Order: sequence, then C-alpha cells, then structure tokens
Amino acid sequence: MNKKLLFASFRGYVLSLLLVCLLQPVVKGQKLTHYVNPFIGTTNFGATNPGAVIPQGMVSVVPFNVSGSKENTFDKDARWWSTPYAWENNFFTGYSHVNLSGVGCPEMGVIITMPTTGKIDARNSVYGSPMVNQTASPGYYSNTLTKYNIETEVTATLRTGLSKYTFPEGNGNVLIDLGTGLTNESGAMIRVVNDQEVEGFRTTGTFCYHKGSERPVYFVARFSEKAHDFGVWKKMPVMKAEASWSSTNNSYKYYNGYTQPLAGDSIGAWMSFSDLKSKDLLVKVGVSYVSIDNARKNLEVEIEGFDFSTVSSNADNIWEETLSKIKVKGGTSDQKTVFYTALYHTQIHPNIINDINGQYPEKENYSIGQSCNNRYTVFSLWDTYRNLHPLMSLLYPDKQLNMVRSMVDMYKESGWMPKWELNSTETHVMEGDPAIPVIVDTYLRGITNFDVNTAYEAMYKSATTEGRKNKLRPDIDDYIKKGYVPLLKEFDNSVSHALEYYIADWNLAQFAKSLGKDDDYKRFLIQSLQYKTYYDKEYGSLRPKLSDGSYLTPFNPVQGQNFEPCPGFHEGTAWQYTFCAPHDIKGMIKMMGGKQAFTKKLQKVFDEDLFDMANEPDIHYPYLFNYVQGEEWRTQKEISRLIETYYKNAPDGLPGNDDCGTLSAWVIYGMMGLYPVCPGNTDYAVSCPVFDEITISLDSEFYPGKSITLKKENTDNGQFVKSLKLNGKPLKGLFINHKDLVSGGELKFIK
Repeated sequence: MNKKLLFASFRGYVLSLLLVCLLQPVVKGQKLTHYVNPFIGTTNFGATNPGAVIPQGMVSVVPFNVSGSKENTFDKDARWWSTPYAWENNFFTGYSHVNLSGVGCPEMGVIITMPTTGKIDARNSVYGSPMVNQTASPGYYSNTLTKYNIETEVTATLRTGLSKYTFPEGNGNVLIDLGTGLTNESGAMIRVVNDQEVEGFRTTGTFCYHKGSERPVYFVARFSEKAHDFGVWKKMPVMKAEASWSSTNNSYKYYNGYTQPLAGDSIGAWMSFSDLKSKDLLVKVGVSYVSIDNARKNLEVEIEGFDFSTVSSNADNIWEETLSKIKVKGGTSDQKTVFYTALYHTQIHPNIINDINGQYPEKENYSIGQSCNNRYTVFSLWDTYRNLHPLMSLLYPDKQLNMVRSMVDMYKESGWMPKWELNSTETHVMEGDPAIPVIVDTYLRGITNFDVNTAYEAMYKSATTEGRKNKLRPDIDDYIKKGYVPLLKEFDNSVSHALEYYIADWNLAQFAKSLGKDDDYKRFLIQSLQYKTYYDKEYGSLRPKLSDGSYLTPFNPVQGQNFEPCPGFHEGTAWQYTFCAPHDIKGMIKMMGGKQAFTKKLQKVFDEDLFDMANEPDIHYPYLFNYVQGEEWRTQKEISRLIETYYKNAPDGLPGNDDCGTLSAWVIYGMMGLYPVCPGNTDYAVSCPVFDEITISLDSEFYPGKSITLKKENTDNGQFVKSLKLNGKPLKGLFINHKDLVSGGELKFIK
C-alpha cells in the first residue's frame, strides 16, 4: 500500500545529518553488513525501522517511539502513521516484536516489552523514557534510556526476539504491554505462567481499516532470572453509577501475584527483579500465528539459552551471507551504504509465517496448514510485482520459488490468488490482479517447480469470472464488454484498475502461450492491448472514459499530485500513468505519434516535474528511452539524476514509502545498470552502473552460470554507455535477456 507523502520536511534536519554519522556502522574491512545503515528510510515517510530482524524473519524487535508523548513529531494517536518508529521522535515506550517495514497503513507493532525501574505504572506516557545512543546494524539495535539509566540491546532469530537489559542500580522491572500497538484491532489475553515466563496473544488486523484481516499473534516470553514480584494489569472502563464507589473507574487496575488468564483490551503484565547489579537481564520472546504451544516451541528450538552474543553474531552472519550475493568494487562508501542498505530492505518482506514444526494459518480460514517448505506472507503485490520479485528470482530463486508456492497454496485454501495478503488474510488493498505477473515472470525466468496447472487455473478464474463473483476484478464485466473500465464514481480509480488488468492479461497470454493454450493466448493478448482506448490526443495522455464511451469532462491531467483525490487514477496523475503499458512499448510509441513524439513527451515528464519517484506506476519511465535508438543516453542521465537526488546515506535517504522493498529494489537495479521494465518480459534494460565492477553469485540449482560480473569499460572517455559485450560478443542495443545473464561470465558496459 502506498499512502506516501513526498518531500516532507522535518525538524532538526541539520542535526539529523550530524547524528546519522554517529549512528551508522563503522566500515571495517570488506564485511558487507558494515555498509548497512538501518536508519535509512526512517523519516521522509520511508516507513522503515532500525529494529533487529534477520532475512524474512517472522519476528522483528523494533524500538516503539510513536506513542505516549506530546513531544513526538509523529504520533500514531494524533495522525495517520504506519510505522512503529520515527527518526524525529526520541520517546521510547518499548520493543514491539511483530512489525511491518515500508508499508502505508498502520498495522502490527504489538507485543511490547519495556524495562523500567521503580513503581509499576501501566501508562506508556509515564513508563516511557527519552532515549540516546542509538546504534543499529543488521540483526542488532541498542539504546540508552535516560529516565532509568538502562542500557538496552536486542537481536533476533527467525521466530524469536532476544533483549538484554542492564540495570545499573541492580533492581528493575520488565513490562509486557498488550494495549499499546500500531494495529487498529484490539483484544488480548495474558497469563503469568511462573516467575520466569509469561504467555498470551494479541489480536491484530484491519489493515488500512479493511475488515476481515484479523489474526491473533501468540507469544511466550521467558526471562533469564526469576522475578521476585509479578502481576498483571487491566484498564477499567468508564463507569456510570458504579463510579461513585469504585476506586478503579477509567484507570488501571493491578493484580499482584495473579496467575490466571486475564483478557481485555488494555492489558499487560510486569515482572520485577532484584540483585541484577553484576548481571544482565535477558528476555526472549517466541511468536506464532498458530498457538501458544507453537510459540513456546519456536522459542525453545531457536534460542536454547540466553547467550546474547551468539544470537547477535549468528544474525550478523546470516545477513553477511545474504548480502554477499552481490559484491561491488569502486564507488564511494556512501554509495555502497545506499546499495547494501537497499538490499537489506528487500530481504525483510515477504517473510515467513510458518512455525518451526511447519504449521501455519491457512488463508481466509481458521484451519492449520502444514508445509515442508517455508510459507510466506506480506505480499504487497501492487508494489512488488514490478521489480522486487524479479530481483528475488535473480538473486534468491529458492526463496522466490517458495513465495510462488505460497501464493498457489493460498488459492487452494481460499479460492483466490492473493492481492495484498497479510498474515494469511486478504486486505483487498490497491489495484488489479498482481499475482499473475509475479508468477508468470518467475516461470519465464526458469523457476518452474511449482503447481503450474493450478496456478493457471487460478489466473484464468480471476480473468474470466463475472464481476459480482470476482474478488480480484469486481469491475471485469465492463472491462470485457467495452475493453475498458468506465468511470462510474468521481474517484473510483477506473483507469488504474484497467491498466493493471491489461498488464495481468498480457502476462496471462504469455503463460498460455508457453503452455500451448493458443486460443487463450490470443484472447488475453487482444484484451491486454485495449489500453489504447484511454489515450486522448487532445491532452496527449490517458483520460478516464464514461460508460457511453465519451471522455471525462472537465479533465486536468495533473490532478492527483501529492496524493490528492483524482478521477480515474489511484495515487497519481494521468501523467504518472500515461506510459503505464510496459507490455506494449512499440504500441505506445506508435500511439503517441512515433519515436520523436514519444521521446519528447517522455522527456517532458521529467523536465516539468511530472514524474513521481515515490510511487510505483511510473518508476519504469526512465528506462523507456532505451526503446528509441539513439535516445538511450536519456535513460542513463535520468537514472543517475534520480539516484543522486532521492537516495542518500541519511534517515531521509528514501524518496518515500519503501513499499515492502520496492523503492529499494529500484535503486539496486539502478546502481547495477539493469532493470526489468515489464514483468513477464525477461529482458533487462541497461543503464550505466554506479560501480566499476559488480559480481552476482548465481544459484547453481536454478541457473547454469556460477556468477555474472558486470564491468564498465571506458574506450573513448564517453559519459554514457553505448554498447554491451557478453563474454566478448557484442549485444544488440542496450538490453540483455535474463537467460543470457544467468548463463554467467562477464558483461561489459562500454562507454
């Protein structure tokens, strides 16, 4: 989801830039994790966070600092806010254990643990503390709480978080707050099992306020020391007649020594400890979406004891191995940090949802599934189908295969492919039928070991089922009958819907062709080319059409800037959608009056600030110049400018909401000099790499090559890449096919 705002200013900008220099890891030798700055994207509405997580981890241990203080610049209780952490805020209210990265709607951010000293008080405005000395690296985060002089450190495994607290005075408490969170759902249960363990669950759901996405998240928290005192709390309701004789009216009630289950909305537990002067207190929290028993199994298997150093070191090693898929030479330290932090951000979502025993909640029902492979969740497909999944296919095909398998299994469980799936529920957010291009693109890149026939069945169903029964294409009736989706309400996103259907149908046509279904191929190919019906020569852009075939009047092609409502277009203007038919670029060129007119119109988008780097429909635009011979230099010029302008080694170093790694995937490709312009078309458009040399390790189980090395070669001191050579042989134009790339060897970019 993409509820992003552009170019937001923030207070203390100069101070932020100074602080980030202190916060980012020190570069030591060649270790790639030292080039990751987890604070990138934590402002400018990037919606990332600096918490501890490992690749595709179910658990992320994130500093929660967006509630409880009037001093917060961004506060979840005062405005729409979609992330548990904001760079500008410093009022810390604990560590949340299940979180989302780079999304546009508030959700998750629950199961919060908070160290304190002194008297127990369940109000986060009271127990919260200012924080200083923040540091973060892959799989690790730490700070110091000035109110208590407590040092905190956190790390994580796939399904478990581990915290270490240092109490200088020797006494302290740990609160487990199930009332505070980012989710819009309420309801929880908590129980103190004994003086070293607490269990319970927290309900989450209603992502973007859509009903039907509720799920309980179960947990078990275990402590390294025995508590000398413990209890639970509950926020009591506002009373009427009873208020005159109740001492807990509209306030927190504390149950000391209580070991029975306690249910409610604003509830929690505390554990108090003494004699901690010479030792740290550690807390490990196991999580499951199936049961408390599974949460306990996850905890016991993944972290046997309380060895923080070993768990943190393992997390760093896992990240090092993950990042080592790509190694670069040349470039500045900041450029490497931008690059590897982007790669880091692409490996957070989709994340696993299965427990250590293979169990997971099935999609759209309450049955428990069993998988031999990793089951994935958090499919922000309207965003990620454009570049993140092709990147996964190139770098991590084993993960991408299981993501596709997960999507096909979701169809088997619910009857529909996912659209914007979260924790085995469907949120119905954003547009189109985006699972189709993800799966087809994966298949055409040679990753085929999934249930292909069922995948095709699912795609055919969504592409042909009548609207009143169609959960993915509710306005399909007009789309099939008229060739377009008419504007029926002022802001119904009709053009955006249709454009996504065209791309999906083109991919479905390619899938049908590869499976020998020739009639289906012709049918869906014809449907995919109907985007032209929206093109209005008067404005030179796409324009909404009404049911009678006439264009919307009046019409303003720049309406929709800065996320204002816009007839026909979702989160964008007509200009940000006009070139959004990447499956038929030759057809677009002809439609717009030929190569010269096409180039002029496309350049206008950049020259007149009509391009939006922070939103998905137009992020392929810079590469379209490659399709006009002699104009390829424009692609390289624009890509270089966009990277330099929008991507930085600073908290505001993303242009906007990362959208589960989509904007990060864009800059990875841009810095490598490759881009998959249209999913389902396995050609990469080429630009000029930022680095002198880039080596991509290839997975031998999927691809014939061991590695592919990308090198710049300057033959005449030219500014732009003019040609390519693959293993010494010239390539035609500035394109290379995925099949040729993964055959391995050396690709030279000749300037």
